[in-house]
Amino acid sequence: MLGRRDFLKWVAAGSAGVALPGVIAPGARAAAADITVLKQVTVIDGTGAAPRRDMAVVLVGDRIAWLGRDRELPDVEGVRAADCRGKYVIPGLWDMHTHGLDIVDIFPPLYIANGVTGIREMWGYEENRAVRDRIEDGSLLGPRAVIGSSIVDGPISLLQPPVSHVANEAEARAFVRAEKALGAAFIKVYSYLGRDELYAIADEARRQGLTFAGHLPYRLSVAEASEAGQHSFEHLFGTPFQVSLKENEFLARLAATPIDPKAPRDFFNLARDLERQAMLEYSKPKADRLFARFVRNGTWQSPTLVVNRVISKPADTYLHDPRLKYIPADLEAHWADRIQLFAPKTPLEIEQQRVYLASRIEMVGAMHEAGVGIIGGTDCLNPYCFPGFSLHDELELMVEAGLSPMDALRAVTSEAARFLGLERGTGTITPGKSADLVVLDANPLDDIRNTQKIHAVVTRGRVIDRAAREKLLADVEAAASQPPAPARAATLRRLAKQSCC
Repeated sequence: MLGRRDFLKWVAAGSAGVALPGVIAPGARAAAADITVLKQVTVIDGTGAAPRRDMAVVLVGDRIAWLGRDRELPDVEGVRAADCRGKYVIPGLWDMHTHGLDIVDIFPPLYIANGVTGIREMWGYEENRAVRDRIEDGSLLGPRAVIGSSIVDGPISLLQPPVSHVANEAEARAFVRAEKALGAAFIKVYSYLGRDELYAIADEARRQGLTFAGHLPYRLSVAEASEAGQHSFEHLFGTPFQVSLKENEFLARLAATPIDPKAPRDFFNLARDLERQAMLEYSKPKADRLFARFVRNGTWQSPTLVVNRVISKPADTYLHDPRLKYIPADLEAHWADRIQLFAPKTPLEIEQQRVYLASRIEMVGAMHEAGVGIIGGTDCLNPYCFPGFSLHDELELMVEAGLSPMDALRAVTSEAARFLGLERGTGTITPGKSADLVVLDANPLDDIRNTQKIHAVVTRGRVIDRAAREKLLADVEAAASQPPAPARAATLRRLAKQSCC
């Protein structure tokens, strides 16, 4: 039986396994690092390869250090060994469209409890950057967070501060430079941004080494924004027009409609209803041409089917959802109020929204079939989009759209990492990469809902076993029942001013 030091030397040498030289320097610091061995586990590594049974995964500190056949692993003393017989391990999940990281007692722990070890936060501001920094320095348990810029919109917006407004090209370029200086990972664009301003942002973002992503600015078509370099489109906004036989009619209607600063939501409501009508005239040849353009331009889709489903249902659909016990009463009240802005009310509206949702789900499948990159996000913080939990709902909806369970998993693991440019360090179960994993009690390739059967979560090498996970959830439930702390109260006051997702 090997001691810890000799075991580390064996792992570093890659004896009888697949190891990355240099992951471990077998000195005093490495000898003191936490070592965890997952034994007899089935590995679904996120690359698309077939599951491998009877494997062992060795974690040293915050890295995956070794992966190989369990029978090839020597006996070792003084390390944490977990018998994972009958279990399945997948890479940690990424929610690629989130908000609300700064609700620190609710959102970060719910992500981790649900195996979401990474997020793309779609609205950057001082408070959530501060939370990200606390997670990075280890003082707060939470997911890795890739945080975008402040949302940038035109002079009129559906949103209130901390949204940013630009009215000309010079302001647009200055905005990009300022957000780069603040550390934004990308620029987040919004619905009422002007054409000239969007092109200025696109050019300045390239100059600054940034991408831009977000809503389709409705004064452009998705084809134009794709050609300008928009990295991802969120929520499928705008796409229905360009796959419709009546595209010109609908776009002319939008172009002729001013955005009223006293009632900015009227334009958004019109655009949303015209998109619904456009899907009734779906043209597969037009869709094929558009999707080929997305592939050629490297334009990804973040369809956020979860939030699209929520706003397509009657307002009372989720009033008794058991996951509400993890949501503070003030946020729950905000959700119950805001859902009224979106939800269909009459039988006709309910049926129209049912058909519209089904058509968009089907379109996501067609995009995937055409080779368009798909990433999974939830738009949590919006009504009844639950941090952590709803990513599993998104996986179900992607499979409903026609993705295989493997492809759906990759959309929130390896494909998410590739989209972010982080594939060298995360997204797959590969020696040398981050030790972010989810251990499941059942095979997610048999039924994607098995991603919800979580046995343990590993984040940065820290193992959250079943008991620790249950405590994490219990602590969130207790926090949700308490009056809001000052930071949460400030976040919710800011949220209460917003009138759109």
